[in-house]
Amino acid sequence: MSTSPHDPLSPLPPSSRLRLARTLFKRRAPVGGPIEASFRLARIDLDHVRRYNAAFGFPGSAIPLTYLYLLAQRAQLATMLARPLPFRIPGLIHVDNALAIHGEIRPEAPLVLHTTVGLPPPAGNGALLCVLATRAFDGEQLVFSCDSTYLVKRGARTPRHSPAPAPVPGSELGSWTLAADAGRRYAALSGDWNPIHLWRWSARLMGLRAPIIHGMHTVAMACAHWQRISGKPAAALACRFKRPVPLGARVTLSGAAGPSRLTAVCNGRPAVECTIGMHSSASLV
Repeated sequence: MSTSPHDPLSPLPPSSRLRLARTLFKRRAPVGGPIEASFRLARIDLDHVRRYNAAFGFPGSAIPLTYLYLLAQRAQLATMLARPLPFRIPGLIHVDNALAIHGEIRPEAPLVLHTTVGLPPPAGNGALLCVLATRAFDGEQLVFSCDSTYLVKRGARTPRHSPAPAPVPGSELGSWTLAADAGRRYAALSGDWNPIHLWRWSARLMGLRAPIIHGMHTVAMACAHWQRISGKPAAALACRFKRPVPLGARVTLSGAAGPSRLTAVCNGRPAVECTIGMHSSASLV
């Protein structure tokens, strides 16, 4: 993909409270064709990268893989606001995410971020998903990709007994305790002002008993711990969000032997599972 100064691409909008508020008023609409859009980012803000690294403890000043999610998230929200959608944006539940670096990230170079919204057929139990696939290009070069899967509609529940939690394999790599204002501090850093992450009263307005931390906050913490231990930055990751992590909770990170498989555990149960690759072509299955 290539661009020129005369390409009619809109600038990539920043994430903000106002843009999040717009999602509350966007109505569902029939879709007559592909759901996609492209936006242009003039440059990566290295001061923002430094603040991100300091917040999570990433060593050095390089751009971490998880930082690129913030750029992809902006493109994904902008695409959903700019195009007709057969579902409402509020209430989407992030269930998994895949990120990969495919080429050199040049902070000073303009990037074109192209996002498509995929709507897989309903699952057998009626659950509906959407997949937001973002590709970032520096000229013709694909430099990173981000695929975010969201639950649009829950499927029918089948009664079952809840087994006792199985032990998490691997050794403990570290732990952290979330501050009561961790959701608001991450919102100020990421631009994601979803009410479920901010205050108890705002989370309750959205149907939650308590505010929870953003799943990609947990992934960033896990990747920063892993990089400090291994001395190597992640180039690809695949993560699954299994349970919410409430603000104020203690999170323990475990790593399995062999492949770099990390599990963030909260209240004795896996909350986030993540596989890290050293190269974008690494197998993350």
